Amino acid sequence: MFRFLPTAGVWLLSFSALAQAPAPPPARPARVAAPPVTGRITDAATGEALPGATIVFPDLRQATAAGPDGTFRFSSLPRGRFLMQVRFIGYTPVVRTVDTGAGLALDVALTAADTEIGQVIVTGVSASTEMRRSPIPTSVVDQTRLRQTAATNAVDALAHLPGLNQITTGAAISKPVIRGLGANRVITLNNGAKQEGQQWGDEHGIEIDEFSIDRAEVIKGPGSLLYGSDGLAGVINFLPAEPVEEGRVLGAVAATYQTNNYQQGYSVWNAGNLNGLNWQVRGSGKVAADYRDRYDDRVYNSGFRELDGSGYVGLNKSWGYSHLTFNSFNQILGLIEGEREAATGRFLRINGLGEPEVVMDRGFSGYDLDVPRQQINHLRLGTDNNFILGQHRVTLNVGWQQNLRREFGNPLDYYEKSLFFQLRTVDYALRWFLPEKNGWNTTVGLSGMQQQNQNKGVEFLIPAYRLLDGGLFGVTKKSFGKLDLSGGLRVDARRITADALFLNADEQPVPAGLGEQKFGGFQSTFRNVSGSVGGAYSLSEKWLLKANLARGFRAPNIAELGSNGIHEGTTRYEIGEPDLKAETSFQADGGVSFTSDHISFQADVFRNRISNYIFPRRLAAVDGTDSLSADGDRVFRYGQGDARLAGGEVSLDLHPHPLDWLHFENSFSMVRALQFDQPSGQRYLPFTPADRFQSELRVNFRKAGRSRLHNLYARATLEHNFAQKRIFSAFDTETPTSGYTLFNAGIGTDVVSAKDRTLFSLYLAANNLFDVAYQNHLSRLKYTAVNEATGRPGVFNMGRTLSVKLLVPLSFK
Repeated sequence: MFRFLPTAGVWLLSFSALAQAPAPPPARPARVAAPPVTGRITDAATGEALPGATIVFPDLRQATAAGPDGTFRFSSLPRGRFLMQVRFIGYTPVVRTVDTGAGLALDVALTAADTEIGQVIVTGVSASTEMRRSPIPTSVVDQTRLRQTAATNAVDALAHLPGLNQITTGAAISKPVIRGLGANRVITLNNGAKQEGQQWGDEHGIEIDEFSIDRAEVIKGPGSLLYGSDGLAGVINFLPAEPVEEGRVLGAVAATYQTNNYQQGYSVWNAGNLNGLNWQVRGSGKVAADYRDRYDDRVYNSGFRELDGSGYVGLNKSWGYSHLTFNSFNQILGLIEGEREAATGRFLRINGLGEPEVVMDRGFSGYDLDVPRQQINHLRLGTDNNFILGQHRVTLNVGWQQNLRREFGNPLDYYEKSLFFQLRTVDYALRWFLPEKNGWNTTVGLSGMQQQNQNKGVEFLIPAYRLLDGGLFGVTKKSFGKLDLSGGLRVDARRITADALFLNADEQPVPAGLGEQKFGGFQSTFRNVSGSVGGAYSLSEKWLLKANLARGFRAPNIAELGSNGIHEGTTRYEIGEPDLKAETSFQADGGVSFTSDHISFQADVFRNRISNYIFPRRLAAVDGTDSLSADGDRVFRYGQGDARLAGGEVSLDLHPHPLDWLHFENSFSMVRALQFDQPSGQRYLPFTPADRFQSELRVNFRKAGRSRLHNLYARATLEHNFAQKRIFSAFDTETPTSGYTLFNAGIGTDVVSAKDRTLFSLYLAANNLFDVAYQNHLSRLKYTAVNEATGRPGVFNMGRTLSVKLLVPLSFK
């Protein structure tokens, strides 16, 4: 903490100076609409119009598309200076700060390229910012890349970014890992609002519909101060489609199919903007059977079903916007145990009589799920507001969330809820964007939440608890010629109150003193400071340097503080420690990038020192043998230590001239995670991702001759995961993983009409083309039972799968 105080003092002085500056004149009433904002989008080389180019003001949630002659028009923007982004497939996006009250036509010429220059980020900064101007390490996955990716869930679609991995439990469950850190250390946002489920567990995924994601922003490290503590690893913001242009009603129908597990997905979307009334609504569904791999054949009980809905309705006017939002995520999936018959290696199940039996071929047919299985229902209702008040802008987001997580583990009673958590959360975020002062753009605000979790099942893993937290923050940025500086401070406080629980001989709750204590009641309070400061310096139009220092803070979660029970799916009995201290981190980031028309190079390095790092360690019995619970599960207790994570990512993209349609993209990422002052076997942090190298050869054609195929692409990808031998081997916590290489391929196009209107888009992909049998180091299925017939431990990842994705856009008069 004290190491950061000098830097923090500098920023406190900066905010103090801002506060002591002469007061601006009293704010005028809400501004009337600016004159129409018009312009034209053209190709910089040919001067030809680019019909269909997207023009968007991210902070105002207003967008439009260029017409057949490349012109565009906004008729109801508020007056002020706002960031505008113009993008078109196959061209470098252009970002400008526009004075909407100037009444001047905006002519924008785009240059053909395929780089991230001009990408806009809205996460973790004072306001929407051009990505190259932000010192915080950030990646953006746009709509085009998401559509070209064959994935089984929302996190799987992003997990191949450099520095980003996933902890998986089969095809349905993925938890994000950023630079070696996951669980509560990653903040997940759904359109800027914190997603509050049972993040402490890694046996369930995030509750966001894959179809609803239009783009995603990933912040690496504790650089975001707007969303509260916990984000030691970083932030992932899943963003929906932008509002449609005024006077339009649009729609789309999407369908996907994957051969390996017969996964089907369907989604229907409708959006409109009529006289300022703005809405979007989406309904999606997925169903998948048991997946297959080369060694295990069909993996019993690995299927899932999902039904989701999301959207908003509200007003977009000259004073800003106000939207009512909703998200409903509903999933049920099988939990894979991996028990097999010793002689044949075929999977076993427990029948309705409580007896093990071999799963016959009929057990793998259809989309039925067996016990154990898990059901997740997540509902969020909220309001998203952005008010333009003279030269000021204020945003207010308030949401109510309910997360229901049920586990069914009794073969004798298919519908008995073994575990049942009911988590309810009220979250809020208020931000005040101050008028620009001497080039400084400053935002102050507060955010927090109130939470209550109850146990409604017949088994107990964590105590019922209540959580209250809140924080104050200030962030600012300014450009000094070629240097862009930004930074800020945040102060957080969190209180967790856990209830005591006593059980009788039948494991039923009873009053205190009448049974055995399962959980001891406690109350823990945590307070701390987070901060960051950094800069991006443009050596030239092609060379860019970045550096950032950040201090993060994370309070222990309820499982780490109070768990006492069998954590199903992890095959271990977990015990919490109420006296744990909060984690604090100090991370330094540095980066350099070079971008030209034909070469893009980027290198980012980081060093993250974490004090009081929390992790579960296995307990040994008095005689040194395994410590086992009454049910035979291994016993783990949460503890702490000091740790260091270091590593980085390097990427090189080549676009050779004159073959501008050819792209050769390569990346390498690595993490080294150590504990200090630990004996052999306990030196490395558990579950650190292996080094990874990725290479992709891709061709893009805006038009395929005179045919009706537009935006045609084809790609071939190699992904090599190196062997991971730097493991936490003590107490059999973790086992080494062999290296492996996967080959993927894909092709797709837009099919257009004679008038260049897109009729439909078709995407074909093949993952694991050569059907390699492999276990990812972060797959939890590698710790399921040993197959005695082959001697191979655990279950392997999914084998070869072919996928097809169809998207049909609709337009209504």
